[in-house]
Amino acid sequence: MPATVYLIVGLPGAGKTTHARHLELTAPALRLTPDEWQIALFGDENPEDKRDLVEGKLIQLAMRAAQLGTDVVLDFGFWSQAERSSLRWIASTVGAHSQVIYLPITPTEQRRRVTHRFATTPDQTFQMTDAELEHWSTLFETPDDEELLGTDLPPAPSGYPTWSTWASQRWPSLPDQYVAP
Repeated sequence: MPATVYLIVGLPGAGKTTHARHLELTAPALRLTPDEWQIALFGDENPEDKRDLVEGKLIQLAMRAAQLGTDVVLDFGFWSQAERSSLRWIASTVGAHSQVIYLPITPTEQRRRVTHRFATTPDQTFQMTDAELEHWSTLFETPDDEELLGTDLPPAPSGYPTWSTWASQRWPSLPDQYVAP
């Protein structure tokens, strides 16, 4: 049976990591959460210029695990459809299924959860301002029903011959090694 790559989608505070931890146990699956790696590697510095590098290596690890038959949970947020589409395509090239799981949240509930999380577990998260949360919400592309159902994967964006090429540009540490199935 092919592995499943779960893409956990949502803004900060939506419950992505809680849901990912649940899937880790119930699927069971290898859970990869960039914030945990960022904190382990860089402490409370959270260097944004390293995030894409960390994510790229986690994606590479995830795809290898999926290729070997292990379910994987990518707890990244995946704010853009292009990110999600590229990983759905790459998962298919390694013989895995993918599933987009979207966790919506209202701004009021988001602020409450983010504040509570930082107050109770400051060593496991980063401080977030209201301005950051508002800005991030403008960047977020909500998945539509077709994407959530896993149908109709769009072609790679103009200027990119494959989703693998697009992904290796988005995540510079991710090699452009995936080929169409």
